[in-house]
Amino acid sequence: TDYAVVVLTQMTQNPDEVRTAPQIAQGTGVPLPTVAKLLNGLAHERLIASHRGAAGGYMLNRPAETITVAEIIQALEGPIALTACVEGAASGCEVESLCPMRGNWNRVNEAIHRALSEVTLADMAASFAAFGRAPDAAVGAAQLRAD
Repeated sequence: TDYAVVVLTQMTQNPDEVRTAPQIAQGTGVPLPTVAKLLNGLAHERLIASHRGAAGGYMLNRPAETITVAEIIQALEGPIALTACVEGAASGCEVESLCPMRGNWNRVNEAIHRALSEVTLADMAASFAAFGRAPDAAVGAAQLRAD
């Protein structure tokens, strides 16, 4: 999900520009197979638009101010659920209906979902700008530290 935010943040720089997966990979430093997988998932959930053909590629489907971090996470990972017993999550717990913790986990999960829904892609892009770095520079720096 962190790479998805980096990819989408780079796409906010010129939101009307159609970019190919290799261009996005080069611009972010995220490996091309990872970028391709992320783009497919984000396009499937309609956070980005996919354009076919010689001049094809990807672009944001709507303004960055209207895309939340919660939507990005849900697009790639499904419902936000910290434990298996959170409402809406598939659960295999045999004592779920008797568990005294369930209600509390729902409250925690709702608070996290609410917080993630309050942060937009535009907010994330502004964080990069505040440091005077484009997403590609940030990822490149992270890769250097990892090596």
